[in-house]
Amino acid sequence: MSAPTTVSAATRRFVGLTALRWLPVGLTTPVTVLLALSRGLSLREVGLLFTVHGLVVLALELPTGGLADVLGRRPVVVLGAFLHLLSCLVYATADSFGGFLAGILLLGIGRALDSGPVEAWYVDTVHQLDPSADVAPGLAKHSAADGGGLALGAIIGGLLPAFFDGNLAAPFLLAAALNLVFIAAVLRLLHEQRPPRQGSVRAALLAGARQVPATVGGAVRLSVTDGPLRLVLLLTAVGGAGLVACELLGPVRFAELAGGRDDGAAVYGTVLASAFAVAAFAAMAATPLRRLLRGSTRATCAVLAILGGVALAMLAGPDLLPVAAVAFVGYYVAHGANWPLLSAVLHARVTAAHRATAVSAMSLAMMVGGLLGNLLIPLVRPDVAFVAVGALVAASALACWRLPAADRQSALTKDLINSRK
Repeated sequence: MSAPTTVSAATRRFVGLTALRWLPVGLTTPVTVLLALSRGLSLREVGLLFTVHGLVVLALELPTGGLADVLGRRPVVVLGAFLHLLSCLVYATADSFGGFLAGILLLGIGRALDSGPVEAWYVDTVHQLDPSADVAPGLAKHSAADGGGLALGAIIGGLLPAFFDGNLAAPFLLAAALNLVFIAAVLRLLHEQRPPRQGSVRAALLAGARQVPATVGGAVRLSVTDGPLRLVLLLTAVGGAGLVACELLGPVRFAELAGGRDDGAAVYGTVLASAFAVAAFAAMAATPLRRLLRGSTRATCAVLAILGGVALAMLAGPDLLPVAAVAFVGYYVAHGANWPLLSAVLHARVTAAHRATAVSAMSLAMMVGGLLGNLLIPLVRPDVAFVAVGALVAASALACWRLPAADRQSALTKDLINSRK
């Protein structure tokens, strides 16, 4: 299949690839914690696994983003998906901390590889087709596809063990198979307009690898010197801490309210699917909500931060399943609506040369927040953790008021557009 020739065609490919990418992740999310606990690991050991995952992504996120900027998006995405496939197989068969650690390491490397290239490909493709096009609507659809894929996967992943005599590993095996489908889709749909390489593949890889430090360095310098970009990364880190509170403590919380791990997996999978689905709609509603607030990204992000903080605090109690479910979904609504707004600010600050690296920096910031959460949250009671992280998320509303008042194009983006006219 040839490269897309219209913005709408590029958007359709972007949305389809995003849904396929996150469907396998959704399958495994409801049972990741419960499977490890059922095979003898403690909650602290599970938190340590998540910490290792965060450290791996922390170390590799920017270099792999730079690799995608230099060598191309498609090969990096394919490699990341293949490693995710291997991680599912290893995690499904693990019966010790070492086995689960191997699965988490593979997952972390794969996640670092494919966290930004598809989004960078989409933005660059849109700019090539129409330099004046607004990428925010496409990014909102991307977030909706992200949530939709996760939601469908979470429903299936939460219910699947019941059809296999309580086997919590079944969703991981199905996820491995779906990664093959995603790889085939990437090879067919993701086409780039890049200059032809000279020499062998090995020589191209070596030459590209030598360019990665300079590419990453440029993105890091921009992140440090550009105020709005620094704020985007800070707010993303806070959002990551909130997600960890939900993903680490949520399965245990709903297992307690449901009366057991098997029922807890089904209940948590249903609640998580609802959260992903509603978050997908929230992402689509982010732009209309911003219009309602007079086009202010500041006000919109601040309102969403307060909503997310209150929702997390509600997860601390009372011990009623409907209340916990509504609170859990509420945080994902706030986070899902905030992401495309922050992404739009980020893309307005960078050029194509550093776009994948900048997207990786955003993912890295979320991982940093998650890493701190994985280290600190298991040290306190779950109710205290929910309240403390909720207060942090709500307080981030103050930082939101330092964002650009509207998503105006930066001088960098204007120069890029002018150079193509």
